[in-house]
Amino acid sequence: MAAIVWLLDWLDYRRAIHDRSGELYVLAVAVIFALLGGWLALRLIPRPAAGAFVANEAALRQLRISAREREVLALLAKGATNKGIARKLEISPNTVKTHVASLYAKLEASNRTQAVAQARALSILP
Repeated sequence: MAAIVWLLDWLDYRRAIHDRSGELYVLAVAVIFALLGGWLALRLIPRPAAGAFVANEAALRQLRISAREREVLALLAKGATNKGIARKLEISPNTVKTHVASLYAKLEASNRTQAVAQARALSILP
């Protein structure tokens, strides 16, 4: 009796597979492409370094960038305005302008974007 039930189940399974073979092939191809896409994403997308960022101290010394200028530069990289930097560091906006002008000269930049890009190129900013 068990053998007959097993045989009927097996025949029913084969009929179901035969009737739905097109959908199963599409599902198999979709799963393969999803797995391949995930694997490629892991391989092609750069991952951040495992360790904490360490600033290039030699470049900081060579350019003579002060600790306060580093703070201003970090806030510039975050997109802060002069007034926002002044509030955050509790200094006047004119002092911020002085630090920004000094950073432009030291990094040979003419705007904030160039200054941040140059600082990142020199490994001064993460």
